[in-house]
Amino acid sequence: MPDPTVLLERDGVRLTADDSVATVTLCNPAKRNAQSPALWRALVEAGRLLPGSVRVVVLRGEGQSFSAGLDRQAFTPEGFDGEPSFIDLARGSDKQLDATIAEYQEAFTWWRRSDIVTIAAVQGHAIGAGFQLALACDLRVCADDAQFAMRETSLGLVPDLGGTKPLVDLVGYARALEICATGRFVHGSEAERLGLANLVVPVAELDASVHDLAAALLAAPRDAVIETKALLRGAVDRHYEEQRPAERAAQARRLRDLAGVGE
Repeated sequence: MPDPTVLLERDGVRLTADDSVATVTLCNPAKRNAQSPALWRALVEAGRLLPGSVRVVVLRGEGQSFSAGLDRQAFTPEGFDGEPSFIDLARGSDKQLDATIAEYQEAFTWWRRSDIVTIAAVQGHAIGAGFQLALACDLRVCADDAQFAMRETSLGLVPDLGGTKPLVDLVGYARALEICATGRFVHGSEAERLGLANLVVPVAELDASVHDLAAALLAAPRDAVIETKALLRGAVDRHYEEQRPAERAAQARRLRDLAGVGE
């Protein structure tokens, strides 16, 4: 088989595509795939560069950790080269600070696009921003050595990269509060029990298990998966009586499409 096409490789992010499956790899294992504003911009660009043929996107980290979270250099006075330090950001106006955080959040928002299904393949540490990046995906397959932790509160901060909503949706308010407020580690077996992980497998089987899941997702017609994903996402915020007409409308579109009948 030909090697996947490399579409992007910069700032600790590599995007490759092979027909219907794309892979976004965090590729700075020496720093346990710690995150920075430059990495977040590269993740946004990866989302923009996805070919139209892609139906499944796999997010993974090189080395022993998925992502150890935000690079602590952000909290030093010098920050990163060419970037304002977080200390400088705190001294800016409310409008500037809000706009900057909104820009950072963009790296975490495209993973739930309706036209793709995203899978986080998590091994080792997924801490803080790493935890939130895994939560940004539709599905999570975890190695049995996976360790999730939301350490922002322990640092005097809050999770602000889009992770609070999916965390509450998956585990409920009380458990989410306990996980965030204590900053404790949630290990692979507990993650599966709580609903954070769809599947937990031995480390050596992680890649093969993700491949099998991707293949299963590709077996159904694309439009049916898109409609189903939209229905399930919308169900979170709809009442039962609102969900039923949404189902009817989606099914009508599918039936007309299968019958070749225009609306």
